[in-house]
Amino acid sequence: MHRTLFDADHDAFRNSVRDFVTRYIEPNEEKFIEQRRIDRDTWLHAGANGYLGLDVPEEYGGSAAGDYRFNAVLGEELARSSAAAASAFGIQYDVVAPYLVKLTTEEQRRRWLPKFCSGELITAIAMTEPSGGSDLAALKTTAVKDGTSYVINGSKTFITNGTQADLIIVAARTDPAKGSKGITLFAVEADNPGFSRGRKLDKVGQPEADTAELFFEDVRVDETAIIGELDRGFIHMMTLLPQERISAGVANLAHARYVLEETLTYARERKAFGQPIGSLQWNKFLLAEMVTKLDVAQAFVDKCVAAHVAGRLTAIDAAKAKLWTSTVQNEILDQCVQIHGGYGFMNEYRVARAWKDARVTKIWAGSNEIMREVIGRDLGL
Repeated sequence: MHRTLFDADHDAFRNSVRDFVTRYIEPNEEKFIEQRRIDRDTWLHAGANGYLGLDVPEEYGGSAAGDYRFNAVLGEELARSSAAAASAFGIQYDVVAPYLVKLTTEEQRRRWLPKFCSGELITAIAMTEPSGGSDLAALKTTAVKDGTSYVINGSKTFITNGTQADLIIVAARTDPAKGSKGITLFAVEADNPGFSRGRKLDKVGQPEADTAELFFEDVRVDETAIIGELDRGFIHMMTLLPQERISAGVANLAHARYVLEETLTYARERKAFGQPIGSLQWNKFLLAEMVTKLDVAQAFVDKCVAAHVAGRLTAIDAAKAKLWTSTVQNEILDQCVQIHGGYGFMNEYRVARAWKDARVTKIWAGSNEIMREVIGRDLGL
């Protein structure tokens, strides 16, 4: 189905991103996988192209695109090539950027955003804890006030960009008596005494997106490290999570679409029983169903992106997009592996790597069980 979401400017931007991916991501894929991180040089190239500061005002070094459709184009093109690249860079330009643009002071913006946009400053956001998972309101990391400072203690896990991040937005409990209303966000710089990184986590998929455990042992930060308002961190996170979830939806479908296109080509060329395997009725019907599911999901996600551009995307619709696209993505990739047969289980084939890379999308950005809870509550249940 022809998409009407984008115009000529977005198409030109897509060509630019595709060139970047072809030059800097794809040739280095095996190296990134082996070292389990994307090189700093690649981050700098992304910054030089203006990709990391799409939502950042020009006065701080950003592109000031003012149109989330550019973010969507970037996410699609990165995901088509590498789900891990879409994840790593997406944390920067799609997830952390709104916190640093919308919730910071002028001094904070001038301090961090220029290097954030250039790729010199890699960022992460530390919400998830070993004992809490998707239950952000139950986090145990604390920030205790001591004069004009706060002392942070606790740990975080599954943090994307965790091994390389120079600046981490940390959710910590500042008032235990207030529950979810007693959480504050802090910006912790990596050279702060008491901050340390644990092991680089060995994941099933997306190895080139570095993921780590983070530890905070009497990390002292000044009041000027607070992001947003004191004790309103949970509200800030809930307000900004819809963008993370629609970002996930965009990447999920782009990732599945490219592999499905490869599978269609394979089904036309691979022969069994004297004919292309795609012409066998079961495979033909299966591929027809996959293409239909993908197009229908794409129509909903495009509608959500348009709503987000207009400032009307609800948390409920973002949850639906995240839930459904991750489900469709994983169904499609599993079926693509099946169509490839034994070759689909070989790491040298993109379909096998994509299948492993996709599994986490039903877990992160709020597990699909949480998405169903969010949607169900909106139904009055």
